[in-house]
This record gives sequence, structure tokens and C-alpha cells, in this order.
Amino acid sequence: MSDKDRQEFLRLAGLATPMALRVAVTLGLPDRLSGPGSAVDDLAAELGQSPLALGLLLGHLATLGVVEATPDGYRTTEYGAKLRADAGNGLAGLLDMNAAGGRGELAFIELAHSIATGEAGYIRRYGKDFWTDLAEHPHLRETFDRQMTQRFLTQVPRFVAGFDWSRFGTLVDVGGGHGSLLAAILKANPSMRGRLVDLAPTAAAAERELRAQGLEGRVEVTAGSFFDPLPAGADAYLLSDILHDWDDEHAHRILARCAEAAGPGGRVLVIEAVGGLGAQTEWDLVMLVLYGGRERRLDELRDLAAAHGLVFDSVNTLTEERSLLEFHPKDIP
Repeated sequence: MSDKDRQEFLRLAGLATPMALRVAVTLGLPDRLSGPGSAVDDLAAELGQSPLALGLLLGHLATLGVVEATPDGYRTTEYGAKLRADAGNGLAGLLDMNAAGGRGELAFIELAHSIATGEAGYIRRYGKDFWTDLAEHPHLRETFDRQMTQRFLTQVPRFVAGFDWSRFGTLVDVGGGHGSLLAAILKANPSMRGRLVDLAPTAAAAERELRAQGLEGRVEVTAGSFFDPLPAGADAYLLSDILHDWDDEHAHRILARCAEAAGPGGRVLVIEAVGGLGAQTEWDLVMLVLYGGRERRLDELRDLAAAHGLVFDSVNTLTEERSLLEFHPKDIP
């Protein structure tokens, strides 16, 4: 093996830099060191950190170009400013270890357990599953909802443009978060009406957001779980980035509720990163460690749906990563 190859493997496997960035964001260093910056001792006293250890961290962050040394201490660079909480790119929420995303990624220390058992590493690390953790800690729920909204910002227009939503008079967004996708669909299709279902704290935020966008007359928000009966009789039921968050047992329960609510004339629409159709292998491991889920292949999604009398119709490529699968209830002779 060449020394170059060896160094590349060490770079890929190294934990020091990823953790340094996560600790920096968790401490708010890119924000606190904006402007003229600060001396290490002053910053350590302010944050309750070891001056010596904080200096070592800032030295590595300077090597990475996130901060730069000044005569008086360190300050955030233009590059490092991308990690500020107000940067608008969602990175801070993903790296902050006190937020849902950053906390969840620390469960990767349990990857060996997940590979051995097929179970989520999150439960082993924190003693409860991801969703229970969110339910018990409102701050985690808020940061997760924000992360999901941020994640779709650039993709929503393509989701809307890549499929003929106008075919449906009524659409239920199941687990629709703060409603950014449903709002965009309704705005692009003025004759449609919508309904969003999510857990109570998220549903309350969605209701405020949809009202702020002037859609209160065309959309209804229901607080509830997709494991419970859904509002019945709509033309279509949408699951956007939902199924990959769950193992097969729970995915079956979700699809069963959608099929039950859709009835003979409805449709079930699934937006997912599909294995073999753009899904990244890295995200297979993310879904496994956090939730015990995975990015399923097309045949796996077909089989899941078929168990509930749902027949696969078509698949539409929406973005480089995500596709939309359409299902209809099987005709009963």
C-alpha cells in the first residue's frame, strides 16, 4: 500500500476533525468568534471550558480554516461563518450535539451493534428510541422539525414541478412536518385542498405556518399519529421521507393506515430515496443507526405496499436522490 493510500484511509476513518467541528458548533464558537474575535482565556472563562484544551481545539479549527489566529486570539473566517447558527444552511443544527441531528449522529458509535443485530444504535446509546427521545424533550422535537424543513428547502420546487398534483382534489400529507411541501403544492395548484397530519407539537407549528402563508381556507391540520386512523376519503395520501425512518413492522402499520383511509378510489404516494435509484449508501447506515430503518429498493417498497392491497402504478424521478412512487388499491372482484 502506498503512503498516499494509507493517509487517505486514515483521513476517511479519523474522528478528530468531525468531532472538533461538532464540539465547535455545540459551543457556538463560529458565532461567538465573529467580528474581532476573542482571546482564548476570555472565551474559556465565558464558556466554562479548560483554557488549555480550548486552545488546542481552536488550533485545529485554524488548521481547517474555520477560525484564524489574530494578535488578540481567534476569530471566525468567512469559511467558518458557514457554521454559524444564522447561516441559513442548516449545518449548525446538524452538527450541534444538543440538537436532534447532532445527538443522533453520535449513535454511530453503536454501528457495530446495529450491524450485528439489525437494530437501531440510538436505543443502545440513549436507552430509548429516537422518537421517544423527541417526545420527551421538546427542544429535540423543535430542532428535528426545523432540520426537516431546512432539508427540503431546495428540493420542494422540484417535488412540486416533477409530478402532476392537480389530478387530486384533496391531498393528505401524512407526517407532513411544518407543512412546507404541502404549502408549495397547494400554492401551485389553486383548485386543490389539503390536510396535514402530525404529532401535536409539530401540528401546532404547521398550523401557524400554513396560516401565515394564507392557506387557512384550503388546508386543515390534524394532530395525530400515522399509526392511528387517518382522515378518510381524500384523493391521495402522501408519505414524504417517512417509511425509511422505520423498520418493516412499523412501515407496514403506516401503509395499512394509508390504505385504510384511501379506500377504493384513493391513491398512496411515497416520496423516498430509493435504493438503486439515487439513494446514497451512507444514508442506509444513518437510517439503520438512528431508526432501525433503511433506504429500501423499489421491489421492497412494492412488497410492503402489496401486503395492504396497494398496487404499484409508477415511479417518477423528482431529484437526483428522491423518487415518487404511486400506488392504487387493488380492485376487489
